Amino acid sequence: MDMLFNGWGDPARATPLPDTVTGLLRDLLGVTPRDAAPLPLAEIDVPVSPLGTDARRALTAAVGDRAHDVRTDAESRIRHTRGKSTPDLLRMRTGDVADTPAAVVLPDGHAEVLAVLAACAEHGLALVPFGGGTSVVGGLAPGRAGAFVALDLRRMNRLLDLDEVSRTATLQPGLRAPEAEALLAGHGYTLGHFPQSYEWATVGGFAATRSSGQASAGYGRFDEMVLGLTLATPEGTLDTGRAPRSAAGPDLRQLVLGSEGAFGVITSVTVRVRPVPRVRRYEGWRFASFDEGATALRRLAQDGPRPTVLRLSDETETLVGLAQPDAIGASLEQQDAGCLAVVGFEGTEEDTAHRREGAAAVLRAGGGTFAGQEPGERWAHGRYSAPYLRDSLLDAGALAETLETAAHWSRLPGLYAAVRDALTATLTEAGTPPLVMCHISHVYENGASLYFTVVSAEAEAEDAVAHWTRAKHAANDAILAAGGTITHHHAVGTDHRDWYVREAGPLGVRALRAVKRSLDPAGLLSPGVLLPAD
Repeated sequence: MDMLFNGWGDPARATPLPDTVTGLLRDLLGVTPRDAAPLPLAEIDVPVSPLGTDARRALTAAVGDRAHDVRTDAESRIRHTRGKSTPDLLRMRTGDVADTPAAVVLPDGHAEVLAVLAACAEHGLALVPFGGGTSVVGGLAPGRAGAFVALDLRRMNRLLDLDEVSRTATLQPGLRAPEAEALLAGHGYTLGHFPQSYEWATVGGFAATRSSGQASAGYGRFDEMVLGLTLATPEGTLDTGRAPRSAAGPDLRQLVLGSEGAFGVITSVTVRVRPVPRVRRYEGWRFASFDEGATALRRLAQDGPRPTVLRLSDETETLVGLAQPDAIGASLEQQDAGCLAVVGFEGTEEDTAHRREGAAAVLRAGGGTFAGQEPGERWAHGRYSAPYLRDSLLDAGALAETLETAAHWSRLPGLYAAVRDALTATLTEAGTPPLVMCHISHVYENGASLYFTVVSAEAEAEDAVAHWTRAKHAANDAILAAGGTITHHHAVGTDHRDWYVREAGPLGVRALRAVKRSLDPAGLLSPGVLLPAD
């Protein structure tokens, strides 16, 4: 099934907002219903594909003369236009198809990817790899004018190898996360990677963007799971990783991870896997303040025992109920909601019981109060629902978007305040005071990430995309000024690119440009993504 072209996921799962939330939007933020409904797909006017006859012939030959795997029809091109950020959705809802690919090409293996790259180089076509289409940072629209090809990797969806002695699996990039989990579970294993985009995102996308799943406290980030990669480039094949760790020079795996299609197309990923856990238990803890809860989470992250899932919502997010998207608005009448932490444990009976007991002692010592299993189980049940909630907010006329960052523990309070203040000041100045919510989504021994959700009315005097872009830029500036990284797990894309350039510094950018020139001398791969186009 294809993803909703102008929203998130399965349209059958979208539900209207409860009256308590629509009332809050109206009374607190001044949100009013939109004047027009989103434009249906059939009514979107898409220009005829600019793909020439010779280029089409070359691309068709590259995929084994399967003409149906070189698609230039309007619907295929619309469904591969941009990603799923709020600006992406707002533009698509009005029928804006400025970034529509000239063709969608579906290769079936590494050799075909190389052949497609050669055909694109011959005919001067840019190419953007396309996995699940879940980018929220402008990673699927090239940052330069001209025809381009969307390389849809859905046919490359196989489990290529499972080494049960070493506990490794080699997966093709087009495998969606649920498909990968099902294949591994058939052998008794799990990858343990469950980001909010889990239902639609792909293995290749996880690697290309340095994804971090909601169970990262226990399983680690995706880049920590990767043991090897194969990369198809216009200059040939790059194979990385022949051992779990090595002292043989800089780790080329780390160069490919997070490269976002700018250096090549990932065609296989070798990852470590673990046995499917026998026990999964999620529970809630309450803290009087965000600072108090953050201190307790830091103690667990640094001294253990570390849970598999560890998250903390601030006072506003807890009050609204965003920590449990399927119960949004349920806490609005509580005056003592405090801050909700979700703590989860996965593993064997013995290990889970031991870690849970030890973590409870740390949380209590840090001022936490046990809230039972219900908050944790509700979070687990609705953990992939938040993007659907954003669709409902957009339908109601609200502007809703997220952003994330990370920093060392000592800088986290200042970073939290700086981003919240920047968003509030910028949107209030535009006449649309926002609701800014935040949670700690991932923890490490030395720091943590912050994940912000922003809801406001749309400004009457300007386009909604421009309205949000101003606030986003202010938040980006605040992040760098406060010592945070411009992105923790959403990636760079085009939205964060100019701030990533500042974060990496001139010498770092020159080094990355040198790598790109070596692997992609014509600059055809995802131009303008990650780095400014030459």
